[in-house]
Amino acid sequence: MRYPSIIHTRLHKPLPIFHYYLPPPTKPSPMAKSTTWLLLLLLATVVIPISISIVLYRLQPEGFDPVPLAGYSFGESVAVAEKRLGIAASSERIGEGLLPGPEDLAYDGESGYLYTGCADGWVRRVRVAADEPEVEDWAHVVGGRPLGIALGPNKSLLVADAFKGLLRVKEDRSVSLLTDEAEGLKFAFTDGVDVASDGTIYFTDASYKFDLHTYLLDILGGHPYGRLMSFDASTNQTLVLARDLYFPNGVSLSPDQKSLIFCETVLRKCKRYHIQGDKKGKLETFIDNLPGFPDNIRYDGEGHYWIALSVGRTMVWDMLIKYPFLRKVMVAVGKYVRIPQTERDSGVLSVTPDGKPVALYSDPDLNLVTGGLKIGKHLYYGSLVKPYISRIDLAKNVADGE
Repeated sequence: MRYPSIIHTRLHKPLPIFHYYLPPPTKPSPMAKSTTWLLLLLLATVVIPISISIVLYRLQPEGFDPVPLAGYSFGESVAVAEKRLGIAASSERIGEGLLPGPEDLAYDGESGYLYTGCADGWVRRVRVAADEPEVEDWAHVVGGRPLGIALGPNKSLLVADAFKGLLRVKEDRSVSLLTDEAEGLKFAFTDGVDVASDGTIYFTDASYKFDLHTYLLDILGGHPYGRLMSFDASTNQTLVLARDLYFPNGVSLSPDQKSLIFCETVLRKCKRYHIQGDKKGKLETFIDNLPGFPDNIRYDGEGHYWIALSVGRTMVWDMLIKYPFLRKVMVAVGKYVRIPQTERDSGVLSVTPDGKPVALYSDPDLNLVTGGLKIGKHLYYGSLVKPYISRIDLAKNVADGE
């Protein structure tokens, strides 16, 4: 007698009785298919986008509402015939560890001192002519962050402090406030400064809405919150010369003092503002389509402006500028996830008095170069984040056509 194996028994186990009462499967009707696709389409085109928009809206910082950036050029960057790439390896570090974030540079040829403002609130000076450059604490702005800096009358310094406003540092190292508002509107980000031969001070407020801690929201927002202004020390009058600017930054008087050049960082351009003559009060483009985002600008007295490019132009930046939605995503995600660093290809560009590019000195590993100035045979450049000033010998690092 054969007994069924366990396996055999399990394979031939009768099906549950309710199985016999299930209706046979049926094909969905065309109307059911149509309804399903309609629901999926509604989900993809309405529900999901609205849900994402609600989430992004709730994650956005207050006051951040990015818009298309008018005036930004997506065309080819201006051609620069002479270039010197990889300058970081050839640069000497001045005052390493003693100059946290030397943002802008001003040179006094009589004394041989180079002045700069640092992240700890100190204005420091460096005797660059010495065999071993010496760093000296010069004046302290309590609770401030000195950015733009310029030589003033009577051996004074004029300082654009991001938090305090426009300051004067006298020869005795005392610090005083000149102005911190115009037309009833407080400065939020005093940035660049220069002084005319008649004593008039020209300066910028990069944004009246966002400060140094939140300035990236201004750059990514695409709104013109910046102003170019002047201050008359004899009358204590602050005038707004130009408004609705896109993060106006460094300022430099022209050699003839009839105009000034200022950088409009977000637009990758510099503009000329006419102080005198038939065009008085008029703005015009000085140089456009820069290969990076300009910060400070300085005239060297030898026929060239030196424009610091804090960040090189990249495809990522172009995409962010072109699509406001991507800027929303970036800011929202950036609150919880560290965004990969995109600040690279910094450098300094020399330009003629009529806005023609001459030579570019840059490096893919440099980031946030914020000020550059030629002194003798050297190019000095500062940074918002490095703890030193860099110096490169131009005679040994000649820019060429490569």
